[in-house]
Amino acid sequence: MFPPETDLRPAAYLEQVGTIFARFGNDTQDSGNISYGVRTADARYFVKTAGDPDNPTPYLDFDGRVALLRNAVEFARSVDHPALPTLHAVIESPAGPVLVYEWRDGELLGASRDRFKALPTEEILAALNSLYDLHAALDEAGWVEGDFYDSSMLYDFPAQRLTVIDLDSYHRGPFVNTMGRMFGSSRYMAPEEHVLGALIDTRTTAYVMARTAQIFLTDPRSSLDAVLTEATTTRFPTYRAFHEAWLTASSTIDG
Repeated sequence: MFPPETDLRPAAYLEQVGTIFARFGNDTQDSGNISYGVRTADARYFVKTAGDPDNPTPYLDFDGRVALLRNAVEFARSVDHPALPTLHAVIESPAGPVLVYEWRDGELLGASRDRFKALPTEEILAALNSLYDLHAALDEAGWVEGDFYDSSMLYDFPAQRLTVIDLDSYHRGPFVNTMGRMFGSSRYMAPEEHVLGALIDTRTTAYVMARTAQIFLTDPRSSLDAVLTEATTTRFPTYRAFHEAWLTASSTIDG
């Protein structure tokens, strides 16, 4: 359905192929990206663009935003997981690549954190297990966490389904922190994400995932709490070691 390229700017193109029912721009984010909800005769889609090439206000310039979108394409094509929306198409436009994903219903947990934390512990654990299973697949494919926080997650409360989004800043393999204080929410970030010249690797992914559970679990079970504490203090040597410890601890918990 979607062509490989268009001569139109993204919004004009999308108005030709369907109805724009949602727009996410500077009023909802500071990245400079502009995204859309688009309804066609067959389906709904989430469409992400690099935004206005002439907008000088975002923290990343247009070329930087395009580079992150191309990284997002590589990311989406490298791992298939139920928690990730499917990337259906990439359309080249005068305003950079246009990424067409399946639409996922849900609420951003950055805005619905308290509602999510009030769910039964078993439901929260099921969502965390999906998140951790996704990161096991990403870790296996060589991806390292970058800029993950509560608004990287959508939760469909009626369907009890977690969707993970906006992982454009994940990196292939270990890398060196060249920023000092990196992008992200301090509540989730590992210590090395604040230190210029520090190594960011699979241990970082483990820390951030453990912090996610510590933030959302108001009633952690003791065996799981021990795993989360180790991941955020003495640290696990790899994400895989953290995930295996989590699964072992989970297996001892009665439903």
